[in-house]
Amino acid sequence: MSTDGYFMESEEEAKRLDLKTDPTVVDRHARWAGLQPGMRVADLGCGSGKTTFCLSKIAGTKGETVGIDNSGQRIEFAKKHYSAERIDYVLADIRSDLSSLGKFDFVWIRFVMEYYGSTAYEIIKNINTILKPGGILCLIDLDYNCLTHYGLPKRLESAILGIKKTLEKKADCDPYAGRKLYSYLYDMKYRDIDMTIEAHHLIFGELNEIDAFNWTKKVEVGGKLSGYPFSDYAGGYEEFFEEFKRIFTHPRRFTYTPIILCRGKKPN
Repeated sequence: MSTDGYFMESEEEAKRLDLKTDPTVVDRHARWAGLQPGMRVADLGCGSGKTTFCLSKIAGTKGETVGIDNSGQRIEFAKKHYSAERIDYVLADIRSDLSSLGKFDFVWIRFVMEYYGSTAYEIIKNINTILKPGGILCLIDLDYNCLTHYGLPKRLESAILGIKKTLEKKADCDPYAGRKLYSYLYDMKYRDIDMTIEAHHLIFGELNEIDAFNWTKKVEVGGKLSGYPFSDYAGGYEEFFEEFKRIFTHPRRFTYTPIILCRGKKPN
């Protein structure tokens, strides 16, 4: 089990994050949140750097964008694939003192709080220190993460739920992070709070290559690292994983995951 608060860590994690990031969606969400040209932007938990690059295109030549991640491997991937003028990548932990980064007009944190269940609010308060008064904080996360499927055999559905419950206990994973975002900004007395919800995953029919890689890797890494016993499977984890791949690639399967977006302005 990873000790840095990110149980999905693997050699292919930067690739997985890169493939599943849709620039058109990032652009739409960032503009909804209020990102404008000329802003100084922080992308916390920047992963592969693709999202940072998308945000920088909106901030423009008069803005500045900083991608922050606690993985040296992902920072190097970002520098290699998504370096550009007015973009910087910094190796840092969002749980630590971030004051050396300076102040920002816009702070974006997407798909991160789900990995810090018990400390999410403390992390948000820490992030708040690098946002200028009147600046925008945009929180984005999933809800019912990996739990909404139809067409799975009962033992497979039970095993997936068991993995998630085990990860909640062992890795502080929170599959219900999205529904909690509003309360964080409300409790911190942010103003002009707004929210919206969409389908992040909407999978039916033939499975495309990106969803196949993303979901297979998530279940592979999470299933192995969780320590879940797979007692309904005589062949243990290996039999479970083979059944998951067979069922999940069948066109009858239906899967969806809600994504919840919350934005607000820091009080003066």
